[in-house]
Amino acid sequence: QVQLVESGGGLVQPGGSLRLSCVVSGLTFRSYTMGWFRQAPGKEREFVAGIKRSGSITHYADSVKGRFTISRDSTKNTVYLQMNSLKPEDTAVYYCAADHTIVIHTTLGQYDYWGQGTQVTVSS
Repeated sequence: QVQLVESGGGLVQPGGSLRLSCVVSGLTFRSYTMGWFRQAPGKEREFVAGIKRSGSITHYADSVKGRFTISRDSTKNTVYLQMNSLKPEDTAVYYCAADHTIVIHTTLGQYDYWGQGTQVTVSS
């Protein structure tokens, strides 16, 4: 049974930082491209960041480039999203996802497995 379990969300003030984690089980972690998506109230789920199997290649949405960093640790079957300089518009439920292909896709339909999400709220 494949499971992706996110954690690390919470309430943070503008300009603050959070680190999200996603622990993956039930699949060969090294064989999957991993992505982070987010969904704000009333909006569609959108791509945030992706990382290839090796961890050496990453891709970011323009809205988070320079502020967020995606990384992975194959010894822990975990993908991370370090979020700095947070803004109120970053408020959303954040989801991690796994894709068996080698490409970092930015569309939801390409991902095979999803986590349940973790809430991030940026507010003063």
